[in-house]
Amino acid sequence: MTTTRIDPRRHHAVLFDLDGVLTDTASVHAAAWQRLFDRYLADRPPSPLEDHRAFTAADYRQHVDGKPRVDGVLDFLRSRGIRLPRGASSDPAGRETGHGLGRLKDRYFHDALETGGVAVFDDAVALVESLRRHDIHTAVISGSRNCALVLDRAGIADLFDVRVDGVLAEELHLPGKPDPAVFLEAARRLDTPPSRCVVVEDAQSGVHAARSGGFALVLGVARAGPPSRLLDAGADTVVATLADVAVAKSDELLLSEVPDALTHWADIADRLRGRRPVLLLDFEGTLAPIRQDPSRVTLPLRTRVVLQLLARHCPVVISSGRDLRDLRRRVRVARAWYAGSHGFELLAPGGEPIAHHAAETALPDLGEAERLLAIEVGSVPGVLVDRTRFALAVHYRNARPAEVDQVISVVRRIGDERLTLRVAYGRRVVELLPNTYWNKGRALRWLMDEAGLTHSAVTPVFAGDDRTDEDAFHEIHDDGIGIVVLGGEHGDRLTWAHYRVDGPRSLCTLLTHVTSLLRGSTTGRPP
Repeated sequence: MTTTRIDPRRHHAVLFDLDGVLTDTASVHAAAWQRLFDRYLADRPPSPLEDHRAFTAADYRQHVDGKPRVDGVLDFLRSRGIRLPRGASSDPAGRETGHGLGRLKDRYFHDALETGGVAVFDDAVALVESLRRHDIHTAVISGSRNCALVLDRAGIADLFDVRVDGVLAEELHLPGKPDPAVFLEAARRLDTPPSRCVVVEDAQSGVHAARSGGFALVLGVARAGPPSRLLDAGADTVVATLADVAVAKSDELLLSEVPDALTHWADIADRLRGRRPVLLLDFEGTLAPIRQDPSRVTLPLRTRVVLQLLARHCPVVISSGRDLRDLRRRVRVARAWYAGSHGFELLAPGGEPIAHHAAETALPDLGEAERLLAIEVGSVPGVLVDRTRFALAVHYRNARPAEVDQVISVVRRIGDERLTLRVAYGRRVVELLPNTYWNKGRALRWLMDEAGLTHSAVTPVFAGDDRTDEDAFHEIHDDGIGIVVLGGEHGDRLTWAHYRVDGPRSLCTLLTHVTSLLRGSTTGRPP
């Protein structure tokens, strides 16, 4: 038996479909749908243009499974040559509209639930519990408005950090599967990019949604029937039972377990002696404290002085989501390298800017997105739309909580409508970036290549504060030193960093130690 692994080094959250994956309510739903359609088709007057044969399991899988109930009603009846109006959510059960028949189906489902209860798949519960022991976030996804009721009846509601169901999807106007919106919303609420999320699905529409949403691993569950239908839909792998899925052991540590860099300075000094360090330092939250107003972020004077000294002895690269001009204005260290717009552009000391060619194709769409966002969210109190050359950031740190979901929904819609853009999430910010395979790890290596800093005697030292910095920590894990800069919003997650410091001030102290080492101190400690 081959075991499929979920790796905490790569996967920070797992999103589970409900029906057929966690609970055996798929069969209850299927029975309710069959009762609805068989009665409706039998009562409908015959027509040569309509097919009134009984509802089948194949019909359920192809037209209904995984979709919002109104879409399921209309899609199935359309396949039989019957077109009904969508109607309104206030339509009574049984009215000949999508909402009316959907409400009647819900009544049948509740009847079956009251009679038979909810069966839970033990293999799913065991996997979810294992994920939580490994500090991997979990979410449950369902197009059903009955999701909360089912979880409560099954006794598993407390196993999930986030629930995105039919009720929430209607409130936020999220389209149903095969659109990836419900999965993307769950990832956003978990503060985890899709590239770090696993989706577990048993429906073709759900697999299509996860694949189009750019999720790291799409895991199909075929408890009955051939796995080919899910593989053909785009699943990376398909299992017959979740007992065949294991959580891989990881070399990562919890933030609380990572050694303090100042306490273990002697170990760091030993790794740097006789080497040429290259310091790659994130700006906001790492070198400079985060502010409520991003426009007020400044580099502390003490840190600027230390960076100026360091830049005389080794390459110093300062990176940010800000564009080069803004970053240089805030840092003002003459001999430093600057990497702006998330590493899409690089400036050498005294040189000309170098732009990543793949990002330039996104410039027209970024301009149009900036115009639309200024119209749709620019006037929302507490929201700041910030354009750099290769990125468009919408900060909502100061927005009212009630406004946040709508703001993010607008940004996501505008991004999804443009093939050259992708949506990314950070600490109280949602961004539109060029839609190219790019993360901080790839950016770090590109910067080092462009700067000619890749020979064997070089030791990269990277300092960052965000979960998005984990790609860079992972990239240099074997040949460099990773320093995570802690703040008040971190929690206790897994990290690839080797050491930690408690905020930008402590990082400045550590950089002072490095300066003393490079200036020839015999102990490597500050004079």
